[in-house]
Amino acid sequence: MLSDHVSRIVEARVNDPGAIAEAAARRVKATSPFGGHGKAMIIAADHPARGANAVGSDPFAMADRFALLERMCLALERPGVTGVLATADILEDLLLLGVLDGKSVFGSMNRAGLAGSVFEIDDRFTGYDAETIAAMGFDGGKMLTRIALGDPATPAALANTARAVDELNDRRLIAMVEPFWSFWQDGRIRNDLSPDAVIKSITTASGLGRRSAYTWLKLPVMPGPEAMERVLSSSTLPALLLGGEVKDPEAAFASWGRALKLPTAQGLVVGRSLLYPADGDVAGAVDRAVNLL
Repeated sequence: MLSDHVSRIVEARVNDPGAIAEAAARRVKATSPFGGHGKAMIIAADHPARGANAVGSDPFAMADRFALLERMCLALERPGVTGVLATADILEDLLLLGVLDGKSVFGSMNRAGLAGSVFEIDDRFTGYDAETIAAMGFDGGKMLTRIALGDPATPAALANTARAVDELNDRRLIAMVEPFWSFWQDGRIRNDLSPDAVIKSITTASGLGRRSAYTWLKLPVMPGPEAMERVLSSSTLPALLLGGEVKDPEAAFASWGRALKLPTAQGLVVGRSLLYPADGDVAGAVDRAVNLL
């Protein structure tokens, strides 16, 4: 039962914190970020560290850590799931549960731009750094990079992302950059998801850092096939398609399937829409996403 596993996690954190590093050292690493289908299928769960716990009408769905871990374990055991993206607290829980063998692991790096805050663009690096990602034997790090022309914090945000890209590239680890062209509206940050805006975010993010050999992009999916083809033609960097919160599962899965046929699309990074599907069937939602690959 998960409650027994949680008790063991807490016991280790209290009495044997070194067990986390030991679990990381003995973890069987993935030989490739791709599965037998030739694409990556990564489960994302770094939302809570940015204060973004909502799923649908439940503002604290992801704040129930026991339930989140149960859903993640279920997702990670499904055939075709290749990896996970999360902050240190969640990845360390999963290490102690022993469910990361053979999976690619990506550490979330910047989480200071709390959802709904006045400093959301000033997204400082409060999570993983490249040194720790390498020491833990993980495969790379992810950074959210919001570009708001009207916000003076944007240059620092870009510089911080560029520094992380450099540090990961130096260690031959994947730098997963998630760029958005953003703007303030009614006191909140909004992301412009029009093709033109996404293209500008891509071309800006692609040029960050002194090397791009290990830079990958994490990008939203446009609803129209022509738009997505145009968007993914704006860079030769490998692209992972993000899921976000899905209101229309049929439309979302159709869009993902079309986008995955484009040459730079290397797989999916999906969190809430697979971990918290409307019908509650986590395994079914994950299997359906894997089938798209």
